[in-house]
Amino acid sequence: MVSRHFTKMFLGASLALAAGLALAENGVSDKSIVIGQSAALSGPASALGTAMRDGALAYFDAVNADGGVHGRQIVLKTVDDGYDPARAGPNTGQLVDKDKVFALFGYVGTPTSNAAMAWVDKGDVPFFAPMTGAQTFREPVNRNVFNIRDGYADETEKIVEHLDAIGVKQIAVLYQDDAYGKAGLEGVTQALKKRKQDVFVTATVERNSVDVAAAVAKMKAAKPHAVIMISAYKSSAAFIRAMRKASDSVPFFWNVSFVGSQALMDELGPDASGVMISQVMPSPWDEKIAVVKEYRKLYLAKPGREPDYASLEGFIAAKVFVEGLRHVKGDVTRKGFTHALETMGATNLGGYTVQFSPSNHNGSNYVDLSIITRKGKIMY
Repeated sequence: MVSRHFTKMFLGASLALAAGLALAENGVSDKSIVIGQSAALSGPASALGTAMRDGALAYFDAVNADGGVHGRQIVLKTVDDGYDPARAGPNTGQLVDKDKVFALFGYVGTPTSNAAMAWVDKGDVPFFAPMTGAQTFREPVNRNVFNIRDGYADETEKIVEHLDAIGVKQIAVLYQDDAYGKAGLEGVTQALKKRKQDVFVTATVERNSVDVAAAVAKMKAAKPHAVIMISAYKSSAAFIRAMRKASDSVPFFWNVSFVGSQALMDELGPDASGVMISQVMPSPWDEKIAVVKEYRKLYLAKPGREPDYASLEGFIAAKVFVEGLRHVKGDVTRKGFTHALETMGATNLGGYTVQFSPSNHNGSNYVDLSIITRKGKIMY
């Protein structure tokens, strides 16, 4: 016959075990914290997705080699979506529902990030550092979304402010016909409205396409003084190259940061000279900035790599993510991670500062302007 004392001990142990299991958070074990990423590792935006992933891994690997965070290794599980929201949605379902990741990290693009939001909102899953400047990820504040880059509204405001200062008035927009392109178009439209101007002419290109013939014909006929492009690097390059060949009156060419500066230069070759890009990260060549120096040491440790803005963004995103984890008090939970990010205050990563609060999850307002020189360098 089982004694009452043993029965109480057994029940007590069972309840303690059940409580422990109840407290366990998805993606968190004694040895690891698993996070998930859907990004373009193939297709026309693959340079961005690969760089974002590799930049993040450069930092996570260094942290893991030093013992991890709270004794746990950071494991980044990346799946390819080809910059296609129809793939990003199921990828997210796999990561959240089956792989049980702790958080989603470093998605690349507005439409693909949009495709993840059903799982983010349903499961209160942290959605950290998406590579998108769309305002929908900033206003109204979503308790699960944390941005470490500034938005397209500020980028396009900076571009239009510069063009206005040098007297350029006929400003056109080439935009990708999706959520990304429309977000950028709205930014340009609002910036011009502040100056009592309208967008001079618009043209579109489909996502993952380089068919720019109709856009070139429309712009050639309109003869704008500047074209702000809200599109991926392959389509932007195709448009710039075709415009240089087709038009006697070549406008100023501007891109927002998501284009991927290095990828755009690689696509354009000599035709890149004079193309201008707004940036939301510091220069990946400026080692006077401490976080850039750290990035270059770790990221360039693997042979065959070149510094670029996208991999620096991944590196900085990983660094902020780790800082958030380090500020978690008690058990590592999604709720605790969110609270840590909102309350850890201004965090200087070494020349790049982020700060979140319960009412503002847009961690940075850094925007700079750059130009590609004849020698294939980016001057900032």
